[in-house]
Amino acid sequence: MKRLLLLALALATAAGPAALRAQKKAAVLTGGHGTIYIGTYAGNILLVDEATEKVAGEIRLKTGIPRSLSLSEDRSRFLVLDSTLQQLEIVDIATRASVDSFTLSEGNTRVRIRGVALDPLGRFAILLTRSATKLLDRWEIGPSTMLQYDLRAHKVVRTIPWPKGEEREFMNIRFSPDGTLMYFFGDDVLIYETTDFKEVDTWEISKPIEFGAGRLDFGAVDDFNEERGFFTGIFSMQDPVQKRRLMGVGRVNLAAKEIDFFTLGPAPQGRLSFALAPDRRKAYGLMQDIGHYEFWTFDLAGKKVESRMEFAGRPRMDISVSSNGRLLYVWNAGNTIDLYDAASYKYLRTITLSADTTTRMFIMPARSGTHTTTQ
Repeated sequence: MKRLLLLALALATAAGPAALRAQKKAAVLTGGHGTIYIGTYAGNILLVDEATEKVAGEIRLKTGIPRSLSLSEDRSRFLVLDSTLQQLEIVDIATRASVDSFTLSEGNTRVRIRGVALDPLGRFAILLTRSATKLLDRWEIGPSTMLQYDLRAHKVVRTIPWPKGEEREFMNIRFSPDGTLMYFFGDDVLIYETTDFKEVDTWEISKPIEFGAGRLDFGAVDDFNEERGFFTGIFSMQDPVQKRRLMGVGRVNLAAKEIDFFTLGPAPQGRLSFALAPDRRKAYGLMQDIGHYEFWTFDLAGKKVESRMEFAGRPRMDISVSSNGRLLYVWNAGNTIDLYDAASYKYLRTITLSADTTTRMFIMPARSGTHTTTQ
């Protein structure tokens, strides 16, 4: 009996470290089995495996340093705008290959592209452009122009007139899921059909949504996890009586021309970004003011701010939510991605990339039964 007890004790002692290592490994909080895509100064799009937190590959770009990435509706391709704002390149995500590129610049005229909106059916892109033509003694700067560009025929189809003839430096455009309507956001939402781009309707969001309220202003929206035909984000409005800036969250139904809006309270000082979680029941914010940074959690189902906490941030940050909703990625202005626990805001660790980032981050969930492997 004594010999059996000693043997059992020896086995338990031998198995102890292995069991502890397995328990520690199981306790490591990861973001899921998706893949992070982000452009860098190395002239590529890096792929980072969420599970291993290692670089899993890259997509080399023919046009050089990427300035922005626009994802196709079926999530199979990126439309990449280069750092000179003159070249667009189409890359296939599955094969990690460049399949097309084009520019509007020609001869002594440089056409810079300042905004891109992709048709959900992949037929065309709406481009916000401005030309600069070199003459003998000067550069002649053209007007800010909104163009429809046929991605297959490689040609400008038409110039789309500005609403009320008022030239603008920015455009905020969304499409209906079937691509038949284009929504142009300004003081009001102008609705165009996408055959001849004639205005067919107007959504007067400049009018208060309820008596005594001010008009709504759209804030920054990260709607990658949103249902098609909707988007959810931070809105602000001016209290016409107390003259206070109020903040709330609204879910916009484009087809029904409705906003499900709820007020959260006075708008904070500084910039508050907004990232929707994959389950769409929560969203996370990153408030940035000079020397002051906070995490926010929005309970969308309960229509309230669930929590907020100050943390030691850094200048110029963006926030994204992992594919399983358990981690927050803080990135931008550098070559690092900081990982935080979404439930506690606890800093966990940092992913270091080979080059500084230049574009928005996209997090593609793993397809059923697959995950990215490190190369």
